[in-house]
Amino acid sequence: MLSSSKKTAGPRIIVFGNEKGGSGKSTAAVQVAVGLLRRGHAVATLDLDARQGTLSRYLTNREAHGGLPMPVSSAILPSSLENSAEAAAADKASLEAVLSGFEGLEYVIVDTPGNDTELSRRAHARADTLVTPINDSFVDFDLLARVDPKTRRILGPSVYAELVWERRKERALAGGSPIDWIVMRNRLGHSEARNKREMGDALAELAKRIGFRVAPGFGERVIFRELFLSGLTLFDLGSAAGGPALAMSHVAGRHEARALIDAILAGPVRHGTASTAP
Repeated sequence: MLSSSKKTAGPRIIVFGNEKGGSGKSTAAVQVAVGLLRRGHAVATLDLDARQGTLSRYLTNREAHGGLPMPVSSAILPSSLENSAEAAAADKASLEAVLSGFEGLEYVIVDTPGNDTELSRRAHARADTLVTPINDSFVDFDLLARVDPKTRRILGPSVYAELVWERRKERALAGGSPIDWIVMRNRLGHSEARNKREMGDALAELAKRIGFRVAPGFGERVIFRELFLSGLTLFDLGSAAGGPALAMSHVAGRHEARALIDAILAGPVRHGTASTAP
């Protein structure tokens, strides 16, 4: 039975978001969801990129595999109403209706599209933890901040950082707890290249200026792409019939996924109810 404090706070909502496709949001979301399941937690997933549906298809493949722990899962398509205000209200109502159905669970993992949508904005405002995967290059860094191409000096926040700032203000005005923002360095190379060092320095500086934590993500591993069709994750290898044999690179990848989960769970404990957020 859940404690009264958990009932009051509701599930912890972990949103994977940025405005760039191909950053690894869906991969990270499913690894975290299954990792939490394997730790004995009650988990739900919500796919807000339902047209592309990577997370939903991953879980469908997983269910077909049989005998694996599954989250409660749902997906939302954006409203088709022509009036923008009515469509926005419908998207907000749809999101709140689905989230209210997850009461009693511990974690809700939300995957968002790689572009700016009303559903994505609403989800960001509801995030207790926001995880932003970025590929380890200044192409992705540009979503967070503008950088002088000659000096590498940070000139100011960019489009996505401004979106997060607006959602943080919106949530604070509604009486919600602060959003714990994590930027996850993804597809890290194994060599100590100059670009890798410069990215680390730039992220450390920007983290102090706009308020996020930096977490290591996943290395560039083929296994993440190979597991999609089977619906398996790194946490299933060695225990799931029909999966690939466990190799040293898989062990390293699982360690990376565990480190990400630990970084997420190390965030501040919420004070107040999730339902107060917009």
